[in-house]
Amino acid sequence: MNTIEYNGVVYPELQSKGFAAQYAFPFAKQVLTGEGFDIGCNRKEWAYPGAQMIDLVFNDEFDAFNLPNKKVDYIFSSHCLEHLNDWVGALDHWKTRLHKGGIIFLYLPHPNQVYWKPWNNRKHIHILEPKHIRDYFTAKNFINVFVTEGYDLNHSFYAVAEY
Repeated sequence: MNTIEYNGVVYPELQSKGFAAQYAFPFAKQVLTGEGFDIGCNRKEWAYPGAQMIDLVFNDEFDAFNLPNKKVDYIFSSHCLEHLNDWVGALDHWKTRLHKGGIIFLYLPHPNQVYWKPWNNRKHIHILEPKHIRDYFTAKNFINVFVTEGYDLNHSFYAVAEY
């Protein structure tokens, strides 16, 4: 297995390659159906299959705080919230675009990965804790909330909730 080292800690090299969403796709495909958005996909080839791509890199008017004015069945987002100035405001906005029964599927960097902390990776503005995402979903009246406490080989966690 190829590895990388950061501040004396060894990680699987796959964590440095980008396209984190690929590790979440098998799970997402089990729960996401219908029409949806992939927010923060960065590249067409990295987008959730069949989703409308939302990212600053695309030449259109949409971004995480300005979604198309329509309701969808799901929102998929991988490694995006930690880059946004107002992650709560973003999730509040995303909720307005979900049909009742719609699903938000988040794949996020786990807070104990040293390199992804904002003081080491300046692209990351926030450290998102699984318990805070769970608390957000509960406070906003989502149901069927599932948030993993641990992390996978990409040092990431899942947060899935139904509106």
